[in-house]
Amino acid sequence: MSDQAIYTFVFLAWLAAAAAFVIGLHQMNSPATARRGNQLSAAGMGLAAVVTFLWLLTPGNFIRPGGMSAIAIAIIAIGFVIGGGAGLWMARRVAMTAMPQLVSLFNAVGGGAAALVAIDDFLHIAGTEALTLDTSIFVVLGVVIGGVTFSGSLVASGKLQGIVPGQPIIFPGARVLTGLTAIVAVGGLIALALAAAGLIVLTIEIQLIILALVTAAALIFGITLVLPIGGADMPVVISLLNSFTGTAAAMAGFVIGNPVLIIAGALVGAAGGILTKLMADAMNRSLANIMVGGFGTGDAAAGAGGPGAEGGAVRQIGLDDAAIQLAYAQKVIVVPGYGLAVAQAQHAVRELADLLEERGVDVSYAIHPVAGRMPGHMNVLLAEANVPYPQLREMDEINPEFSRTDVALVVGANDVTNPAARSNPQSPIYGMPILDVDNARSIIVIKRSMRPGYAGIDNELYLNPKTGMLFADARDGLTELIAAVKQI
Repeated sequence: MSDQAIYTFVFLAWLAAAAAFVIGLHQMNSPATARRGNQLSAAGMGLAAVVTFLWLLTPGNFIRPGGMSAIAIAIIAIGFVIGGGAGLWMARRVAMTAMPQLVSLFNAVGGGAAALVAIDDFLHIAGTEALTLDTSIFVVLGVVIGGVTFSGSLVASGKLQGIVPGQPIIFPGARVLTGLTAIVAVGGLIALALAAAGLIVLTIEIQLIILALVTAAALIFGITLVLPIGGADMPVVISLLNSFTGTAAAMAGFVIGNPVLIIAGALVGAAGGILTKLMADAMNRSLANIMVGGFGTGDAAAGAGGPGAEGGAVRQIGLDDAAIQLAYAQKVIVVPGYGLAVAQAQHAVRELADLLEERGVDVSYAIHPVAGRMPGHMNVLLAEANVPYPQLREMDEINPEFSRTDVALVVGANDVTNPAARSNPQSPIYGMPILDVDNARSIIVIKRSMRPGYAGIDNELYLNPKTGMLFADARDGLTELIAAVKQI
């Protein structure tokens, strides 16, 4: 088979993979087809990786003309086995509560890989005619975006895991350091671009030093960018870093001339960017405001003016009272949050919902866009428990129904149900769209303690006379509720 025929076959395979990405992404629009869309996209990526690897073995490829050495082939094959095996093991073993951390780690791996591809290609073409103006620009952009994604995602994962404190971390000179790293990155881009265009003369050694400085600046920038951001904003940060990962991959695709990498990276970058904007809107905050940081303490204690400080009273209820309210209700809305994920209580809440439905109760679930620790966290969690997709209702769709609801059952959700977002201009979450839980006729909150949510502020919902607090671990509380309802 001629080199041209081989390339035609490879290009068609890339085209098929790109089509799988697009169709798979489209299927992720609906929970009913999301699993199939994810599988289709994964199959497309597998096809692209295998075909590209086989193509690199042929002498006629233009990425590594002459083919690859046996050592290089062995390294890639070992990388396939180790990386694929580790990814499969982690994805199967990780708890649902740790899924945001895993997504952050995957973002870091993707960004780091894109940066390394750009660096490797630069090392091969530095000082040759292949280092054109556009190639040098794509190399630096790949290194900068990939480096920022790598270090920033590691910090974000550390915050979510508790290895790094969840509250905003601001040290003296942090803003100055961030600005300096940005200047170094831009300056390096300009210098290498001018050298590639022949407007200035830089030796290969100087170019490599500049690239090393740009790489270091990008890594530092990623750390100083994410450290000042509080835990409450982590869902938006994860989405943004995911967008960065895709963009870095697209830049790497331009560097090595791989169209499937360009398409896949552009899709991830665009989708992540759109999702980031939607999530920022759901918090009623601009992306710039979020990235400035300083909001959300993550693990702070309750602040001044907590429940009861201004004359309010928290009403605690028992299991029997809660069970009677649920058993004799006509309509119940479950509001899941991160506490549900921490307790691994998704199966228990599904069992309770099934029990109520057997008694003729209309049950649905209210899903806030930023509930949990990553985009779609609650959807994934409840899908794992086989909750019927039609029962998962988005915020705008479910909010008008709270006024017609007998009982709103809040399980582990905090900030996304706080009426202060509507009523208190002094609150840091003021203006954020929330679930209108306080409009329900009766409210039951399952919570372990009065500890504030990830935003670090107290929830005014707990002072509402209609609210009954059932203090318990989410899974234990739901299990006991199930037993109590069965006795009625």
